[in-house]
This record gives sequence, structure tokens and C-alpha cells, in this order.
Amino acid sequence: MGWTKSGIVSEALGARRADKAALEALLLDARARTLRLFAAYEAALGPELRVPCTPELNLPLWELGHVGWFADWWIARNPQRHLGTQADPDVPRTQPHQPGRGASSDSLYNSSTVAHDRRWQLELPDAGATRAQLEASLADTLALLQTAEDDDQGLYFHRLALFHEDMHAEAAVYMAQTLGFDPGETAHPRPSVPPAFQTLRLDSGIWTLGKAPDGFVFDNELGAHAVPVAAFEIDAQPVRWAQYLQFVNQGGYRDRACWSDAGWQWLSRNGATAPRYLRSTVAGWEQQTHGRWQPLDMEAAACHLTAFEAEAWCRWAGRRLPTEAEWERAAHSAEGFAWGEVWEWTSSPFTPYPGFVAQPYVDYSRPWFDGRPVLKGASLATVPRMRHPKYRNYFPHERNDILSGFRSAVSV
Repeated sequence: MGWTKSGIVSEALGARRADKAALEALLLDARARTLRLFAAYEAALGPELRVPCTPELNLPLWELGHVGWFADWWIARNPQRHLGTQADPDVPRTQPHQPGRGASSDSLYNSSTVAHDRRWQLELPDAGATRAQLEASLADTLALLQTAEDDDQGLYFHRLALFHEDMHAEAAVYMAQTLGFDPGETAHPRPSVPPAFQTLRLDSGIWTLGKAPDGFVFDNELGAHAVPVAAFEIDAQPVRWAQYLQFVNQGGYRDRACWSDAGWQWLSRNGATAPRYLRSTVAGWEQQTHGRWQPLDMEAAACHLTAFEAEAWCRWAGRRLPTEAEWERAAHSAEGFAWGEVWEWTSSPFTPYPGFVAQPYVDYSRPWFDGRPVLKGASLATVPRMRHPKYRNYFPHERNDILSGFRSAVSV
């Protein structure tokens, strides 16, 4: 697999334009990954699959049930599924022929109406029943795929269900890290990257943010518009641990001048003295991976960093986070721009592009235009078909359970 502009995008484009035959294979592949990850959770947590109620976690049983419910809601139970993006999100749903997957499941798995903390009080079906519901849901999804129109609108909800399941699979990987066990997921190999500290220079120009409709496009990506980009220099790769820990070793976590007001408040509130999952020992830095401490790979991309930590390093280094437009322009046009190891914080807030219209899954983007940053790229746990340079990820500044890092830039 390629990791620069020449090779990394082809699989993502193929998935977004997948026809019925290709889409069936992708849906089966996604489900196989979901079930492998769920089996690892069962082995690690036991049959009850209980986890603490924290903002970073979801109940594994709820996650599995939600994946099946989502596909049912938008495909098997949606009488307007053939309309794609023109479907009414509130059209009354039909009842499925399998018991237990109708209105009762709506009260359990609808993430738009069932608040996060409420999920711990629900009486969820056990693992066996949840698997059976998931199997029935996939059977309906694939059967309806065969009768769908083989065009972008006819396949819209099947593609949406695919990418939704892929997102939850990646979440299962980083939740396992939070819980301290190995999810059994073989991460994609780390790409070969340019020598440390190599930078790329791009002249001023115009860049087009957003996309025109082409295959499947998330609503927050639509709205192509030109933006001026001044000349800038950007790292050829995400910042490595060897670079980041210079900041830590020189007292960066105690230097107020490096931190924004919000970043300093986060730092003070959490008492952080180093990045999450790291500790300094007499033998050197160690990293906790899947609950086990091991020597830190200093050449790996710095990961599990908040946006605050990324911003602080940049101030210390006399640099800054790139904008979304700078990141995209470099990813598309700069030879040697390596990405795909970590989700990369940018300085751009997650805002709607001009003319934004929410697609039928209205809660995918619209509730989150609240000032949180855009992250670009992908992580080693992101399935290749999700790796698209126009994709916009978005998390609050303080999240460091996700597989997040950064690269730096400077105006020239």
C-alpha cells in the first residue's frame, strides 16, 4: 500500500464508488473485522462485557447492537432507502420480520436519542442474542443490496452502513488500548517515512476545500470552494517521539508560555507531566501498549496526544499546526508527504462548508460544529478504504484516547 499521494487514495476511492458486487464483499469484510474485535473483547472482559462509564468508552454490547441497528434503520426498515441523500430522515420505519429488531431496538441503540451515560442502565440482549441480530441484519442488508439501483443514490445507505461500521471498528481498537488489552488487531505496518525533520515547501496558491458529488461523499465534505493559501513549509511526516520528547525533557509541561489558556487549564486539571501511556525510567522512556510497558520506539509517530499538547510543542518549536487547507494541499501535491500513521490535529475548526446541507443521518456532522478541531489523515487502525485526504475527522481538543498526533508548519 502506498503512503504518499501516489498510492494511498485508490482503495478509498474504490470503496466510495463501489458497485453492488464490490460493496457486498466490502460489507462482509467489515463484518468479519467487527466480529473478530468483539471476540477479543469477550476473551478479555468476560461474558458480561462490562466497562466503566466514562466519556471515552462505550459498552461493547451496545456498540455491537448499534452497528446492526444502524444498518436496519437506514436500509431494511427505511421505505425511502432508494432515494439516498434525498430520503426523509424522519420517515416512519417499518417493522422487520425478525423479532427484537423493531421499535424495542430503537429504544436501545439509537445514538441520537439514547444518551451516552444512559446506555449503562439499559437491559441489553446478551452476546449470543446480539450476534444473532447482527447476522439477521447483515442478511437483510445484502438481500436488499441485490435489488437496489446500481447508482450513487441507490447504494448510498449501503455505503453509509459500511463506513459507519468501519468507524466503530477503529473505535474498538483504541477503546481496547484504553482498557489495557490486546484487541487482536494487526495494525497496518508503519510506512517508510522521510528522514526526521525533513520539511516540504509549497508556494502560495489557491486550494479547493470540499468536494463535488462523486460516489459517496460525507455531508461535511461537500461544498467545494477555493481558498487562498500563502507560502508555507510543512513537515514531511508527523512529529516523531524523538522530536516530541525534547519538549518534555526540557520542561515543556511546566512552561506556561507554551500553552494556550485552555491548554494550561487542561494540563492543570489533569496533572499531566508527559503524554498519555508514557513514563520515564532509568532505562529510558517506556510506552504502555495494550496494558504492557515496553521500550518506546523513538522513531514512531508521537500518538495519543491532545490538540493542546500538539499546539504546545509547536509554540516551543517556533512553529504551528497546519490549517486544513495546507494539509490537504500538501497531501495532494507535495512529493514525499507521508500520512496514515496517526490522525493529525490541524488548527482549523470543524465548521460547515458553504451551502452545507445535512444528509439524512443528520447527527453525523451538524451537532459537532462547535469549535472542535479538524483532524486529517488516518491512523494505523483505520481500514484502508476509509483513508481519503478529503475526509474530515473531528474530536474535542482534550481527547487523547484516539490515535492522534500531528505535524507542524510555518509560514514563509
